[in-house]
Amino acid sequence: MGKAPFQFKQFTVAQDRCAAKIGTDGVLLGAWASTTHDPESILDIGTGTGIIALMLAQRSFAETIDALELDDDAYEQATENFENSDWGDRLFCYHAHLYEFATEIDETYDLIISNPPFYEAAAAPDGDSELSDARKKARFEDAMPFELLIGAVAKLLSEKGRFNVIIPHHREDDFITLASSAHLFPTRITHVKGNPESPIKRSLLEFGRLSQLEHDVEEGFIRFRESVLPQEISIEYARHEYTEAYITLVKDFYLKM
Repeated sequence: MGKAPFQFKQFTVAQDRCAAKIGTDGVLLGAWASTTHDPESILDIGTGTGIIALMLAQRSFAETIDALELDDDAYEQATENFENSDWGDRLFCYHAHLYEFATEIDETYDLIISNPPFYEAAAAPDGDSELSDARKKARFEDAMPFELLIGAVAKLLSEKGRFNVIIPHHREDDFITLASSAHLFPTRITHVKGNPESPIKRSLLEFGRLSQLEHDVEEGFIRFRESVLPQEISIEYARHEYTEAYITLVKDFYLKM
């Protein structure tokens, strides 16, 4: 997916000024995140083009859908994408660092969602040595450490709220352990494969506060982790031959599904 505007069924996303282009991860997360608890307020952390916030505007009746973006160009583009959508009156993008935002904002959100940077700088592929600074920040985890993300979510999430995130599968256990230290525990887990025969690539995770979970507090973290049975989804059977599960998940957004 390149620099050209991307046309979805109910909105268009311009992406020519964003380092992070529209990709499968963001669309998966925006479609997978549950809105069954009827969130009145939503926060998209690291919105990029604004794609996830726009998807949630289409999917929910939330009166407030805020987004957060640090990069200058991405912030401007997300703002324009919001204004050009049918839900411009519900969408707003803040131009700030996550730490600054979490420190200064007193409001809480019923749904927080993030497709965070996933490459650690030290582990960047050799071919990425010439990435622009903006693209590096969009991809490298040191631009938004998981510790910062979880700390901010712990402060900003309402008591009934849910936090949804997509991360590399090999970071799943570390992320869940880190979240548990902030009293956030998994309520849903879906493992993502490129095709049924390939290894798990991504983990879609949903977290809730301890007070919202029907578990015995005294049994501690292990019971929370083991009580959530991970689901699994594969994207394709073969190149451009999408699985029924993936089509069902994203068909309300992609034009050709």
